[in-house]
Amino acid sequence: MAVKDRDRFSTATRIRLIGEQTAARVYRSQTRRQARRSRLTGRAALLALVLCSLIVALAYPMRQYVSQRAEIAEHERRQEQARQRVEQLRDLKARWQDDAYAEQQIRQRLHYVMPGETGYIVIDPDAAKKTRTDAGAAGRPWYANVWEGVDKSDASAQ
Repeated sequence: MAVKDRDRFSTATRIRLIGEQTAARVYRSQTRRQARRSRLTGRAALLALVLCSLIVALAYPMRQYVSQRAEIAEHERRQEQARQRVEQLRDLKARWQDDAYAEQQIRQRLHYVMPGETGYIVIDPDAAKKTRTDAGAAGRPWYANVWEGVDKSDASAQ
C-alpha cells in the first residue's frame, strides 16, 4: 500500500490526472458550446423564417395601402381642380349677370353694333396673303375649303 500511495501522489501521476481532468472539462465545454450553437442556429433559422413570413404576409397589404394613398391623393387633386373650376364658372356667371359685360361680349364676339353706329371689320394683311396663296380658296364655297382642310390633315396623318 505504501507503493500505491506513493504512486498515487507522485508528480507524474498527478500531472496525468490533472491533464485527464482538464481534457474532460474542455471536451464537456466544447460539447456544451456546440449544443448552444446548434440551438442558437435553430433559433436563428426559426426567427429568420418568421421574419420572412411576416415580410411576405405584409408585402401585399402594404403595396395596396401605398397605391390607395396615391389614389386618394389623385382624387383630392382632382377635387381641388374641380373646386377651382367651379369658382371660375361662378365668377364668369356673375360677370355675365352684368349688362355692360354682356354687351361688350356681344359686340366683340358677334360683331353687333348699336343703332346709329357703323361697324368695321379690319382684316389682317398677313391673313389675306395666306388666303391668296391658297390655290383658288377665295373663289370656292366655304364647305369646299373645309373639306380640303380635312383632306390635307388626313394626308399628313398618313
